[in-house]
Amino acid sequence: MKKPYKPEGYASVSVYMMADGVQRVIDFLKKTFDAEELRRFEGPNGKIMHAEVRIDDTVVMLSEGGGQFPAFPVWLHVYVPDVDATYRRALAAGGVSVQEPVKKDDPDKRGGVKDPAGNTWWIATQVG
Repeated sequence: MKKPYKPEGYASVSVYMMADGVQRVIDFLKKTFDAEELRRFEGPNGKIMHAEVRIDDTVVMLSEGGGQFPAFPVWLHVYVPDVDATYRRALAAGGVSVQEPVKKDDPDKRGGVKDPAGNTWWIATQVG
């Protein structure tokens, strides 16, 4: 039998985020998207060297930024069953509104929220 080349349930490509205050981002993802924490490795100083959370069918990898691997903000797009409810959850979890959910010229209703580390999460539901 051939040995698997990746963990079961992982896609071939995963987002990897470097963030200042990565635990705050993990907490935000749990509260907003019901993210499930899969793995966590902390350094001797207690900082998160590597963590993984699953949001629906996607694994997001995270690490505390610093030194030769500084934190930097990214934009991410997530499809959810109810964009309005998820947007409200994101705000309740400490997110800052970038754009209230709105239907524009494509089939999606989309809104945006910044997490505690400054990453922008575009949240959408296909409606038309």
